Amino acid sequence: MKLDAKIPQGSLEDKWSNYKKTARLVNPANRKKLDVIVIGTGLAGSSIAASLGEMGYNVKSFCFQDTPRRAHSVAAQGGVNAAKNYKNDGDSIYRMFVDTLKGGDFRAREANVYRLAECSVNLIDQAVAQGVPFGREYGGYLNNRSFGGVQVSRTFYARGQTGQQLLLGTYQALMRQVDKKTVKLYSSHEMLDLVTIDGKARGVIVRNLETGEIERHAAHAVVLATGGFGKIYYLSTLAMGCNGSAIWRAHKKGAFFASPSWTQIHPTSLPQSGGYQSKLTLMSESLRNDGRIWVPKKADDNRVANDIPEEERDYYLERRYPAFGNLAPRDISSRAAKERIDAGHGVGALKNAVYLDFSKAIREQGQAKIAEKYGNLFTMYEKITGINAYKEPMMISPAAHFSMGGLWVDYELMTTIPGLFALGEANFADHGANRLGANSLLQASVDGYFIAPYTIANYLADQIRVGAIASDDPAFDKAEKEVKDKLDALLAIKGTKTVDYFHKSLGKLLYDYCGLARTKEGLEYAIVEIKKLRDEFYKDVKIPGDSKTMNAELEKAGRVADYLEIGVLMCYDALTREESCGAHFREEYQTEDGEAKRNDEDYQFISAWEWPGSLDAEPILNKEELKFEFVKPTIRSYK
Repeated sequence: MKLDAKIPQGSLEDKWSNYKKTARLVNPANRKKLDVIVIGTGLAGSSIAASLGEMGYNVKSFCFQDTPRRAHSVAAQGGVNAAKNYKNDGDSIYRMFVDTLKGGDFRAREANVYRLAECSVNLIDQAVAQGVPFGREYGGYLNNRSFGGVQVSRTFYARGQTGQQLLLGTYQALMRQVDKKTVKLYSSHEMLDLVTIDGKARGVIVRNLETGEIERHAAHAVVLATGGFGKIYYLSTLAMGCNGSAIWRAHKKGAFFASPSWTQIHPTSLPQSGGYQSKLTLMSESLRNDGRIWVPKKADDNRVANDIPEEERDYYLERRYPAFGNLAPRDISSRAAKERIDAGHGVGALKNAVYLDFSKAIREQGQAKIAEKYGNLFTMYEKITGINAYKEPMMISPAAHFSMGGLWVDYELMTTIPGLFALGEANFADHGANRLGANSLLQASVDGYFIAPYTIANYLADQIRVGAIASDDPAFDKAEKEVKDKLDALLAIKGTKTVDYFHKSLGKLLYDYCGLARTKEGLEYAIVEIKKLRDEFYKDVKIPGDSKTMNAELEKAGRVADYLEIGVLMCYDALTREESCGAHFREEYQTEDGEAKRNDEDYQFISAWEWPGSLDAEPILNKEELKFEFVKPTIRSYK
């Protein structure tokens, strides 16, 4: 299938304004006759639901949490990027565009990335108007800090709670529309399938997680803003409830899945301390502004950090990447940490961590200044570990984090299913093969506030002629029956192993063979083993209870069943891309000094996978060729 990205004509700076000039509109009277379903209430979901509600559309908003405030956007800590050049240090929309494109290893569309940078300048004003308490300098001006992969300060922050504060602002906008009855909110509801009629997205099947009731909801368009699938690795920085089921169910209805193997490993997570853990804790990347990362020069050094003298410390990021040092991009920093740990220089009880040391910054700036910038992060670290990081270094380790891959979307954020849109981390659009820090809150927000309101209206402009979508259509009957049959089949297995057993086993396979480093042999092995694990799941998983009441194990089982299918596609994607780029590091393709070796001649495209119709068939690869008209791809160097 030939993929049409629908990129507007004109210069890079004019593409988005040209689109908005020619996009079709829906007059206010007609908006009341159009229904839109939004799945997810994070930054992307709440902002598009609030925006569409404000415009006068009838919106239904769904989340599986008991309140939209629990959406995982709340967990983002370090900040949100915007090219406002408040520090007068040379930043600009164009520089942010180049940084993001380079950070993603030139595996994203120029037009989408430029639009992200262009829209960034409006977001901060929007958030301030909502009351987001961004950090400020003494005189009252908004403050900035830097993040990995850039040499300017463009990250706006609210201490280490930026995601939470942005989400509260968006939540207020959403609840205002709920109060005005333009948005109807369904909390504790999980989408279990997408309904298509005549090839168009026309509704969803959801389960009320409190009562077990299966419901059908119809609309003229469906928006998926359900976040990423990094929890597939089991141990990750994501909350336990995060999952990939909504986008995967849509994929099986015809939405192409792009670049599933590009999953970011974050360099500053707390290390695993034992097999009892179900998740890892993220420490904001902003800490790398003042913290220095090091390991002992001597392997298997069992001395406490403060007993190791300066000359016996290896500040390996500063040594290997002097131009960026401790602010090298996430993929590079994570691989460098893994290399040192694998070489025997890891620290901590399990020798699986590196040090993040603030002693120099405290000497130069004073403890009070460091506490002002990162105090809640230091408090959180001490609460979890019992260690006072003002007095001794933090210990950090790489952990699964953000999904650059997701549903393929065009410039309008519409998938290959007409009427189905994917926003934020649920799509693949802006980050290429590696996301720069503080661009996730940005993408989610601008997708919902500044982009999708135009593009969804452009689609809905001719839907007024369709009339109301009926939920008693045979397509809804079929989808609801399939959902109920799947739930019944899972409950009927009556096996001996828990859902978590299968999730942990899958996560270990993926981390070992499709994690920080991959090989052809390892990926082929993983595909076989994941398929075996999937077969075992359907024979031996144990799910207590029934589907008629609240049943958390049944919820998890459905999500892990999807993960077992997504995991196979991740490995296929990694196997077919015979190059190293961004988060995808194939050991067979590296330079003499161990850096990623990209292959632009053969792999300058986005992998867009098509569901083959059954689990037994191999997924079908489609390619969206990437054309660089304004920036020439260069060797990605941070040295």
